[in-house]
Amino acid sequence: MEEYGKMSEFATTDLRDLQTVKILICYLLCKLKKPVTADQLYDISVSTEIINYFYYQEAVSFLIENNSIKSEKNEKGEDVYTITQKGIDGTKMLENYAPKSYRDKIVTAALRYFARLKYENDVKIEYIESENGYYVHCQCPDKSYDLMDLKLYAPDREQAELIGKNIMKNPVGFYSKILKMTLENKEEEFDPDSI
Repeated sequence: MEEYGKMSEFATTDLRDLQTVKILICYLLCKLKKPVTADQLYDISVSTEIINYFYYQEAVSFLIENNSIKSEKNEKGEDVYTITQKGIDGTKMLENYAPKSYRDKIVTAALRYFARLKYENDVKIEYIESENGYYVHCQCPDKSYDLMDLKLYAPDREQAELIGKNIMKNPVGFYSKILKMTLENKEEEFDPDSI
C-alpha cells in the first residue's frame, strides 16, 4: 500500500504521449470551430497542466508541417491556429485514441478560459485604497449604461482581492443574486411588544 502512495507522489496529470497530444489539439480546434490565438491554445493546453510543454511544442510544430492545422496572422498581427480539412478528417478517425476524460478536460478548460476572457472584458474590478482598508469597485457596463456599479469594503488588500476573484468566478451569477436579494428584500415587521 505504501508503494502506491509513493507512486502517486510522482504521478502527473499532464499528457506525455505525443500522438494523444496531437489528437487532442486537433480535437479541441474541431470543437471550438473558430480561430484560436497561439497564446490562447497554449494557455488552454499547457497552463491548465493538461499537456506537457515540450510535447505541446512538438505536436503543434508537427501539425502545422503536416497541414493538419494552419497558422496565420489575424487583424491584430497575432498568430492564430485553425484546423484544416485534413485535421478534421484525422480527428474524426482517431479521436477515440485519446481518452474521453482528456477530451472532456481540454474542452472544459477551453470553455472556462473563453468564459473568463468574456467576463474580464464585461466586468471591471478595481481596488481602491481607503484610510482603513480597501474598496472593491465592481462595475458591469453595458452599451450605454452600467448594469451595476458597486463598492464593497474589505479590511485589507488580500481580502479585497479575494472578493474580486470570487466575483470574477461567476459575475453573471453574482449580479443575479444581488438583483434577486434586492427584489425580495422586505421591511422587518415591527413588534410593539418587544420594546
